[in-house]
Formats: sequence, structure tokens, C-alpha cells
Amino acid sequence: MTTERRRALLGINAGIFLAHIGNYIWFPLFLASLGGTDSGFWAGVVMCMTYVGRLLATFFYEGVAARIGIRGAVFAGTALEATALFLMGFGSGVVTYSVLALFIGFGSGTAFPGLKNVLVSYPDDERPKALSTFQMAAQVGLLGGALLGGALAGVNLRVLFSVVFAIFIGFCLASSAFIPRDGFRPKDATATATTATAAAGRPPLFSTAVFKGIEVRGATRYFLLSAVFWFLSIGFIVGIPLHMETYVHGWAPSAPFWVTGLTVLVLQYPLFKTLIKRLNPGTVMAIGLTGMTLAFLAFGAGRSAGWVFAGCLTVVLGDILFVPSFDMWVAHKVPEDRLAKAMGAMHFFRSAGNMAGSLLAGILFDLSRSLGVPGANWYVAAAVAAGCALVCLADREPAGAEDAPAAPDPQEKVTADA
Repeated sequence: MTTERRRALLGINAGIFLAHIGNYIWFPLFLASLGGTDSGFWAGVVMCMTYVGRLLATFFYEGVAARIGIRGAVFAGTALEATALFLMGFGSGVVTYSVLALFIGFGSGTAFPGLKNVLVSYPDDERPKALSTFQMAAQVGLLGGALLGGALAGVNLRVLFSVVFAIFIGFCLASSAFIPRDGFRPKDATATATTATAAAGRPPLFSTAVFKGIEVRGATRYFLLSAVFWFLSIGFIVGIPLHMETYVHGWAPSAPFWVTGLTVLVLQYPLFKTLIKRLNPGTVMAIGLTGMTLAFLAFGAGRSAGWVFAGCLTVVLGDILFVPSFDMWVAHKVPEDRLAKAMGAMHFFRSAGNMAGSLLAGILFDLSRSLGVPGANWYVAAAVAAGCALVCLADREPAGAEDAPAAPDPQEKVTADA
């Protein structure tokens, strides 16, 4: 790896590390605060707006990157996210918070694809290391943010968001200072792309191309399954701080993310590598969803620290097993020349699942309390997760998979951020 690519990777990993620290400080504490002062519904709305922003950014990213480069897109997106986070500490009312959350999501949805674009532009022999270290930096940042969130529990919002603002400024500088304007494409590929762009004209600032060009037989139902997974995943992220604030006193709302972050760090590579060598991706995805089912049942059945701790140990099986297995399926089924568009479609379905999940998590939490059935929201999530596991088992390998290339090493895959 050249010095330039090594420095860029260091900057990117430092940036995503700081981003996860900042995110896992503010949103568990903020959602718990909103759940206590307003309602679970409004906490879900604010979180949902961040994903609305990310989804909107999907339609702008290509045009923005074409105008100011990948580095410029990363810098602009992170700066926008940092500014909106700073203003969150000085705002008041759910309407203001929702508008600022929209800008937080738009900034994140502009910066994160830029970081991934740089990583996938590394040469083939360097890409596995780049992607695996990126994921590791994200998980360590998640763990650090959860720990710092516990230390900052109880401070006023101005102090909380000022700390997060400083962290995101560090993210902005670290991730964009050392990366090249347009990644590390080979010179001949860069020349070809420049010629093609000149011939076709600069892409529009707003484009709906993400909806076009995904020509994979039977792929839609698998992308929908992915959307439901992210629906469940964000349901945990939104629901658990509300759960902690209401039922588990004495633990910080961010404490569950400390448990999940550490569990992922320990189990991510060995568990996935062991299972994927012995089982097909559909079965591995089903195991991950079964772990989520058990976790949701634990949260619903016992509203105490012990039950939460037990559930957090198994809910992470979704991230550990489902996400990389699904990525492997996409890499097998989608032709290489359509892989970039498939990544765009995955981002769209993920954002859609996150939007629906964050909103419904708050609604179901409020509904379970109003009906006098604590934990009912988790039972609903458990039923959905169990149903998805059965779908994976019923159709464990897409038609034509026998013609697919051999599965890549699991360290070549990377799961996306919160």
C-alpha cells in the first residue's frame, strides 16, 4: 500500500471512528430525554427525520460529487451534519428538532457514501484490509460513544451537543484532509470516466437513477427482506433507550450499546467465518434473525437490567450474520458492472426500512404503555423477526446461485454504520 493510500485510510478510519463516537453519545440520551418529556412517538419522529435526510441525499450525492469531488462531498456533508448537531443543543420543541434531524441525516447521507467510494477505489489486493479496518474503526467508535454517553448522562443538551459538535469537526477534518479528490481509480479508468463525463455532460444535481437499472432476477424480494431487517434493527436502536428510561433505572440509556458494541467486536469475524464456511447464506441469515427474535422476547418478558443484558448479547447476531451474508448474496448475483447501482438500491431499501422502523418503534412503545401491556412492542418485533427467519429458511439460496462465483473471505465485507 502506498503512503498516500495508507494516509487516506488512516484519515477515513479516524473519521468514521469519531463519527460513531459522536452518534452513540447523542442519540440514546436525546431519545430517552424526548421519550420522558414528550412521547415515544416524537422520539421516533425525530429519529425518522434523520433517515428521511439520508434518503434525500441518495438522490443528490452523484451530482454533488461530480461538482466538488468525493473529498468535497465528504467535507461538505460532515460540516453540515456537525452544524445541525450543534444547533440541536440550542433548539427547543420537536418541530425544531425534526428539521435539524433532517439536515443531520442529509449531511450523513452525503459524507458516508463518499467514504465508501474511496474505500472501494483501492486496488483489489488492498480493498479487503481497507474495508475490514473501516468496520473495526466503526465498532470501536460505537463502543467508545456508548461509554462516553454514560459519562455524559444528566448533562444539559447544550453541553451534550457542544461535545458532539467538537467530535464531528474532528471527523470532518480527519476524514477529508488526507483523501484524494476522486479516490484512487487507476489512471486509465480516470481518463475513461473523464471522457465519458465530458461526452454525456455533468450529471444533474438531483437524480432518481437509484430507481433504475437493477436487473437481477427475483432480486426485489431480497431487497425487501433487507428493508425489513433494517426496520427491526432501527426498532431496537430507537426502542431500547425509551425502554431503559422507563423500566431500567440506574443504567444510562446508552448502556445497551456498550454491551452490543463489545459483543460485535468479539464475535464478528470468528462467528461469521465459522458459520459461512459450513452453511449457505440463507441459513446464516436465518440464524441472525433468530437471535434477534430471542432478544426481543427477552426485552418484552423481563423489564430489568438482567433481561436487557441477555437480549443485547443475541440481538447483535443480526448485524454479525445477516448483513454480511446478504452482502455476499448481492456480490454473487449482481453483475459487476451493475454493482454500484445495486449498492444504491441497497442504500435506498435500508433507508426506507430505517424510516419506517424508527417511526413505528416510538408508536408501538407508546401503544404498549397506553394499553397496559408493557413489552407488547417487543413481541411485535419478535413476530416479524421470526417470520423473516422462516422466509430465509424456505428459500435459502436464490435460483442460479450454483453458478455464482465462490464466496469471498468474510473480512472483505463490511456492514454499514447507524
